Amino acid sequence: MEVLLEKIFVYGGVILFCIIIVMIYLRKQKRESRIVEEKIKKAKLEGLHEPVSLHPVVDVNSCIKTGACISACPEKDILGIKDGKATTINASRCIGHGACFHACPTKAITLCIGTEKRGVDLPHVNHNFETNISGIYIAGELGGMGLIRNAVEQGKQAVENITKSLDKNHHADHDLVIIGAGPAGISASLEARKNKLNFITLDQDTLGGTVYTFPRSKIVMTSAMDLPLYGKIKLYETSKPELLKLWQDVLKKNDITVKENTKVESISKSNGHFSITTSTGEEINTKTVLLSIGRRGTPRKLNIQGETLEKVAYRLLEPEGIAGKEIMVIGGGDSAVESALLLADQNKVILSYRSESFSRIKPKNHEKLSAAIADGKIEVRYNTVAERITENEVVLVSNEDGSKHSINNDLVYIFAGGELPTQFLEKIGLKITKKFGEAILKH
Repeated sequence: MEVLLEKIFVYGGVILFCIIIVMIYLRKQKRESRIVEEKIKKAKLEGLHEPVSLHPVVDVNSCIKTGACISACPEKDILGIKDGKATTINASRCIGHGACFHACPTKAITLCIGTEKRGVDLPHVNHNFETNISGIYIAGELGGMGLIRNAVEQGKQAVENITKSLDKNHHADHDLVIIGAGPAGISASLEARKNKLNFITLDQDTLGGTVYTFPRSKIVMTSAMDLPLYGKIKLYETSKPELLKLWQDVLKKNDITVKENTKVESISKSNGHFSITTSTGEEINTKTVLLSIGRRGTPRKLNIQGETLEKVAYRLLEPEGIAGKEIMVIGGGDSAVESALLLADQNKVILSYRSESFSRIKPKNHEKLSAAIADGKIEVRYNTVAERITENEVVLVSNEDGSKHSINNDLVYIFAGGELPTQFLEKIGLKITKKFGEAILKH
């Protein structure tokens, strides 16, 4: 009897212990869910909950709450656990790393572009990266993949597909013309050299594409990537100059020259070949074309008086050489904020933004900006737009009451985003569709 009582006591103790553990776990889960719920409420109030570009969508039926996606994300509070399932919090701050997608052990995450309410214009491409025009391919940011690692992989895969389908007996001057020398274009050029293709790489600006226009100290967050003719690159955090130097070195080593400052004006097809006309007046004949240009195309203009003055610029290249100036930075994205922060150490900086809060910048930039404002290094004029620019002033207009303010000024930097080169693409004949929450990467 005593033995039986002992067993009951032991088993009862074990059961009670398990119940206590479960209760502690459930209480902890409930507390964590409340925290995430509060973060989501705050994100909605600040306009950060709705995604603006590539973002994760969680299948709650497959999610088992490992937290791997949250740990893998290099950003802060993009994802959280609510009611035992992963969910998005500050979705508009997601910059499409894709780390969560690769980290999820149950394949519960899909990377999507656009939402049910907000569509995103993208050219039509098939699984081989070929467009509706046979022989023209797209890789990288233009196709929705702006992340460096993914763009590099797409550039490589696109050229692999081009090589497989290429008619070796064609009579064009070149097998391939690569337009755009950003991450996708560089990877494509290396893969083309690896496959012994006769190719040319063109860029309307300089080597590096969008990366080149980053402010100098900007950290490029990426994951390990496989660069053709180089191998595995593990740069989880690196500066723009370091990344550009790596690309320059590997291109030089493989005898690849990018024709910079060469803008493509038109692409036409006849007799199975493409004729490309450039801004330099050159005509290039090729069998296939890979478009690895950015989505922004050209910087968006404000179309205001004085915008053509020499003091106005749309990118910041050498901030360390600018000192003692009164500077106006216009814009509300990461590029505007990062540029303002870089300039603030040696200049008087005013940041003008048309909205009442910064809803699309990374958490780290938000923290740095808040600190700079508190220290008096940057003055922010919310709810304002520039009306005109003169040699010595900028006139801002309040969105709230229409009042105007003239501000002394030496330099103006405008970061109003860029425009999808829709007209250029449609002129070629490419089909463009608006994506409303369509999956770009899925298991």
